[in-house]
Amino acid sequence: MKTISILGATGSIGASTLDVVGRHPDRYRVHTLAAHGSVDRLVELAGRHRPEVVAIADGRRATGVESRLRAVGSTARVAVGSDELVEVAAMPVDLVMAAIVGAAGLAPTLAAARTAGTLLLANKEAIVMAGRLFIDSCRRSGVTLLPIDSEHNALFQCLPPAGAGARGLAGSGCAGVRRLILTASGGPFRRRALATLDVVTPEEACAHPNWSMGRKISVDSATMMNKGFELIEAHFLFAMPPGQLDVLIHPQSIVHSLVEYIDGSTLAQLGNPDMRVPIAHALAHPERIDSGAAALDLARIGRLEFELPDPARFPCLALAREALVSGGGAPCVLNAANEVAVARFLGGRIRFTDIARINAAVLAALGSAPAPATLAEAVRLDAQAREAADAQVEVSLT
Repeated sequence: MKTISILGATGSIGASTLDVVGRHPDRYRVHTLAAHGSVDRLVELAGRHRPEVVAIADGRRATGVESRLRAVGSTARVAVGSDELVEVAAMPVDLVMAAIVGAAGLAPTLAAARTAGTLLLANKEAIVMAGRLFIDSCRRSGVTLLPIDSEHNALFQCLPPAGAGARGLAGSGCAGVRRLILTASGGPFRRRALATLDVVTPEEACAHPNWSMGRKISVDSATMMNKGFELIEAHFLFAMPPGQLDVLIHPQSIVHSLVEYIDGSTLAQLGNPDMRVPIAHALAHPERIDSGAAALDLARIGRLEFELPDPARFPCLALAREALVSGGGAPCVLNAANEVAVARFLGGRIRFTDIARINAAVLAALGSAPAPATLAEAVRLDAQAREAADAQVEVSLT
């Protein structure tokens, strides 16, 4: 019986994780459920999964939570506020699912990296913001680091043991590998006329053709910033130079990533677009367990298509690669700018095409900053970039 803490329990990754865990009550016991402020959902989950701890980062929404938990039969201790969330994340358990979206996940993910037996990484921003700091922390603690993003989990499954050992993933390198190729669906606007992207609505941007995801990550998929951040994540996870990382658009979302070897072989991991597949793989690694996902029926699917990304359609992908090549604090700056721009777009303040413009302007202004060496430095650089992004939002409104 393994204990698991789920940071970001009320999001899509949290829901998928709890679905898989619930299928194997003899293998897993939920220790902690943590969320930012979705209290209703968190109380419901606590009543069902009986965790020892419930953590709510937004203290303003925590009023009356303890009595509500008791009403659904939960005896969980309640932790309130971002500081207590970090303390909860550092509690020693067998497994920690790090699935808090955005920069808010950096501090708790770093805390979990110091004490968890196995860290299941779904929060890519922790690496994008502070890749070297995060990887070094994992190395020092000896934590088992396993990727949850479908693309990185696919790479992990296709790499040789020397490149992706159970305890040697972080920055280990990949012997005999020529390229790592991440696939992308192309999002909802892969064929939309470029001249009409100015009038894209948040609802259209969030209507992903294959995956069920939160609103922020859905917009990132539509701009392909998400894929750009995944390139940065792959660079740190697998110690691959930027020139050996590529992206292919694959509209069916069946092939999740490919590893090209120097002998001419290419290995690919295939599966239906269901996050329960990589989650189940990481939960049970090196074993295999039922995820609840449907088996892949290639005869029904009929064809698998691939194409190169159009740089005119997806300028955010080029910006992410620029930040990756530049290194230093550039990825942290770009992540912060993008979080602000996407939030303002979802709030109806800027156009869809303003997201790339704002990201480019902030990256040009602050992208030469050094890489954060501490959590405090990452937080400061993140704040500077957010301020610069908000200034660019005002430019868009004039």
